[in-house]
Amino acid sequence: MIRAGRLALLLGMVLAGPAGAAADIVDGSYGDAEGCRYAETGGADFFFLLNKDGVTTAASYCAFKGEGNRVGGATKVAAECHEEGYEETTPYELTLTPDGGGYTVSFPDGTRWGPLMRCKT
Repeated sequence: MIRAGRLALLLGMVLAGPAGAAADIVDGSYGDAEGCRYAETGGADFFFLLNKDGVTTAASYCAFKGEGNRVGGATKVAAECHEEGYEETTPYELTLTPDGGGYTVSFPDGTRWGPLMRCKT
């Protein structure tokens, strides 16, 4: 029989699963100047922001799904992206490449966002 404490610990580990794993992809908030302002105040017009949950822009959001996989010096991570004005999401494998103290986010079609530098928050 599983004791109450062990059951709570087991349940917590199961529920934390992918969300807990995503926290290891990046170690803070990274963005352009407007993205860092958005991270701090929630207000910005045109921005890019990368954090442990995903990548946010003024018109789209890509949520990380699961753990990232290191490939060379980069990290590949599955993401579900949602564009403003659309209901459906699109799956992508994003590549996060360290770039001058920040990251560049690359999409399979060659689209690149960055470099996004560490926010000073």
